[in-house]
Amino acid sequence: MSKVTDLTKRLLVGRALRSTQLHEQLLPKRIALPVFASDALSSVAYAPQEILVILSLAGVSFYHFSPWIAIAVVVVMLVVVASYRQNVHAYPSGGGDYEVATVNLGGNAGLTVASALMVDYVLTVAVSVANGVDYVGATIPFVAQHKPLVAIVIVAFLTLINLRGIRESGAAFAIPTYAFMIAVLGMILWGGFRLLVLGDELRAPTADYQIVAEQTNLASYALAFLVLRAFSSGCAALTGVEAISNGVPAFRKPKSTNAATTLLMMGLVAVSMFGGIIALGLASGVKVAEPSVAAHDVLINGQPAGPGYYQQPIIAQLADAVFGNGSILFFAISAVTALILFLAANTAFNGFPVLGSILAQDRYLPRQLHTRGDRLAFSNGIILLAGGACLLLWGFNADVSRLLNLYIVGVFVSFTLSQTGMVRHWTRLLRTERDRRVRMQMIRSRVINGFGGLMTAVVLVVVLFTKFAAGAWIVCIAMPVLFLMMKAIRRHYDNVAAELAVPEEAEHDESMLPARNHAIVLVSKIHKPTLRALAYARATRPSTLEAVTVGVEGPESRALQDDWEKYGIPVPLKILDSPYREITRPILEYVKTLRRRSPRDVVTVYIPEYVVGHWWEHILHNQSALRLKGRLLFVPGVMVTSVPWQLHSSDRLRGRPEPWAPGAVRRPWDAAPRKDDHAKA
Repeated sequence: MSKVTDLTKRLLVGRALRSTQLHEQLLPKRIALPVFASDALSSVAYAPQEILVILSLAGVSFYHFSPWIAIAVVVVMLVVVASYRQNVHAYPSGGGDYEVATVNLGGNAGLTVASALMVDYVLTVAVSVANGVDYVGATIPFVAQHKPLVAIVIVAFLTLINLRGIRESGAAFAIPTYAFMIAVLGMILWGGFRLLVLGDELRAPTADYQIVAEQTNLASYALAFLVLRAFSSGCAALTGVEAISNGVPAFRKPKSTNAATTLLMMGLVAVSMFGGIIALGLASGVKVAEPSVAAHDVLINGQPAGPGYYQQPIIAQLADAVFGNGSILFFAISAVTALILFLAANTAFNGFPVLGSILAQDRYLPRQLHTRGDRLAFSNGIILLAGGACLLLWGFNADVSRLLNLYIVGVFVSFTLSQTGMVRHWTRLLRTERDRRVRMQMIRSRVINGFGGLMTAVVLVVVLFTKFAAGAWIVCIAMPVLFLMMKAIRRHYDNVAAELAVPEEAEHDESMLPARNHAIVLVSKIHKPTLRALAYARATRPSTLEAVTVGVEGPESRALQDDWEKYGIPVPLKILDSPYREITRPILEYVKTLRRRSPRDVVTVYIPEYVVGHWWEHILHNQSALRLKGRLLFVPGVMVTSVPWQLHSSDRLRGRPEPWAPGAVRRPWDAAPRKDDHAKA
């Protein structure tokens, strides 16, 4: 069974890597860009569309606000990129926002950032995959009809790829990411050339559609709220910027320089794509509406689109306008856009496990998250992230608009606290720095981080104000729950460490040694496992040794006593009475009696157990032993020892002689006894 499982694992994940091969997994910039920037780059596939979707609630005429909203988003993005370049140089260890907040603002601020990032990473996977399913659903009806199931299958595939290791997954995702960048930038450039140089008219497939406004006669307050809501949705384009600061250790040397360069490249490409899509969308007359109301709010030739209407995503419409519907380039752009949206989740698959490992090292999460798997990836964190994303996709029916209402709250919490922490970092260093040139660099960095912190704080307030009732309240509950959970885990680990700590004065304390060791071998009948347990117990030379059985049925107990005397086993047999046919309670009471009689003594209980080779055999054997061990472990001063006996179904037994085979020269209880064994027994 284990061989089949191991073979399957090797086929899916690959051969195990030595710890010394960790340096081989470090990434050059050309691979690091698609690994860590796929989320930020892919968000331009849906962030511009979400701006137009929100504005369409008041009618198509309000699309004229979109350029100004796009400019505001671009400014925020550039400021955040500049700010995180300072983070990368100041904190290259990979802790990212969590480390910055913890060091400069305290543990509670660090845990707040950690809880925000963990929620945001899970949402990144859910939103990216759901949006990718939308693009595929535009051409494959089956996918559109089974969105949650298809999305979960894709998450499972991404999980498998990431379990193979960061370098292998990065190499697999590099080509699609670069193909997306080239395709979208090429579409923007060719579309701009046709508009500005050739004078062609670009017409999106929805250019002649109309959208029924749900909100009319907006007062100034309502209008401002609508614009701010569109701005907050557009700020989804900023997600993933923090991933590079969390992944600095994965870069080749010089790590900080390479990470900062990659961050700058990502920011410039994302800004160009975001602005170009908004501009082309307005020039070609793209119309998009809220998916839940598009069937009756979108009018085609004056009539509602109807329940069968499927709204094409904005990039698909732009590809139609620039290259023509049905052209090879149209299908190519739709394909690479869907693919990059799926692969955008890879940013979270690299960020979440690293953050989980750091938190586990700091004892805020289970220690299993700190260990690396066969491929030197943090496998437990990858699986945990995938499970959370699948739950969200199933619970929200893989609906991008509903999931986006939960999105970006966490990331702007981490942005704000991180930049505030960086301001304190530079202020602290300035108090001791005397070199004028270095001081000027620090002051410049503090200004950048201060402006970034102020701007992200404003965006955070806007996001909470505009999205709270639409679903962001779920994140506002999830973050404190995670915060309290991590505090509780840390408290538990601290309490256990304090309880297990050895006092210095007790290092050579002889009173810690037990006075005597009372050995008990549990017996149900005389068979090979029982004889092995008796022989092993005698070999340990305990102070006293006895065999114990529970007398449930009178005839069986008498038969066991007769066989015991017949075989001449030199260990006394004690039969415990059990009028209510219980097995566990009489043994527990007897062991406790021994402990009360001699509190400084220890009691060792030997339990014969079968080792089986098939999963279904576990159901048929060892159940009483498992229950008894589970209860004995809670009794102070009691040691539980399992004595295994391999059945023929066990792989270990194949080709090995049985120790107590018929015709053996010696009986098991005759094996090298000492002279005082009978006295001790």
